[in-house]
Amino acid sequence: MASSAAPLLLMDADRRVLAASPSFLGAFALAPEVILGRRIEALGDGEWDIPQLRTLLNATLAGDAKIDAYEVEIARPGHGVQRLSLNAHRLDYAGAGPADGRLLLTVCDVTDAHTREHLREVLARDNALLLKEVRHRVANNLQIIASVLMQNARRVSSLEARGHLHNAHHRVIAVAELERQLAVSSFDEVELQTYFGKLCDTLRASMISPAQHVTLKVCGSPGFVAANVSISLGLIVTELVINALKHAFPDGRRGAIVVEYRSAGSDWTLSVADDGVGMHSGGASPQAGLGATIVEALARQLGARVEISGTPGCKVSILYDGSLRAAA
Repeated sequence: MASSAAPLLLMDADRRVLAASPSFLGAFALAPEVILGRRIEALGDGEWDIPQLRTLLNATLAGDAKIDAYEVEIARPGHGVQRLSLNAHRLDYAGAGPADGRLLLTVCDVTDAHTREHLREVLARDNALLLKEVRHRVANNLQIIASVLMQNARRVSSLEARGHLHNAHHRVIAVAELERQLAVSSFDEVELQTYFGKLCDTLRASMISPAQHVTLKVCGSPGFVAANVSISLGLIVTELVINALKHAFPDGRRGAIVVEYRSAGSDWTLSVADDGVGMHSGGASPQAGLGATIVEALARQLGARVEISGTPGCKVSILYDGSLRAAA
């Protein structure tokens, strides 16, 4: 034990100290003539008198337990509180009876490591609070931008320019809604049913007038995705809902738009369907225009593909195959 760099104690079956390494004596300011023959709970000023530790040492001596990285705190006068990680093993040798058991206790001071871990946790918590505040500010700023776009849309006389400003407004609203969701979440993942529900509430309030008689609802299974993925999915939903409201219900036609998300393992499908006039009944193709270009680009960015079906109405689906993505 004299050559051991780790603090070690050798005890008998009565928990009396038979030997101690110099590193143990130095770490806890103990003299060998003072501790030899004394029980561990009597060492120092009684800081080793820990009932749970005595129970575990007795159980280890009896062969009923093993102490492995068991952490305790001891308070030494002039040294404050130390956190120690303990490992204890029964030593068996030929001819030893039950009363001849030996116990080797290894002590590791993890106070500094614990302090560093605590500081990391505090820092992470502070960073999370800062990020939440930043996201609140981003959402507020985006809301201001969306309001300015809407005000400009009311002022311009060109119908085409007004349409572009309205579309830009709705896209900004989609990102602002995501930032609000992230601001109230303690994780960097977004629950899509809640996010799509709030996003569609915003789109419904800003785009669908009572005179239109068009409903917009969200259904499907709950699912969590990374924040960057949810941004793309939110923009896809916004583009497809805008497209359906523009083209699926002409001349005051009644109808419904359904946003649906389904997941199974690593696979998922996002679809926006309407029961409007469809692609072959006078409605514009969802593949035409800036909105469709944005949807195609976002789908490619996600590693997904776009499928379009209909009759009646139109359904645009974004399909992600996790197995193909993993193989790639």
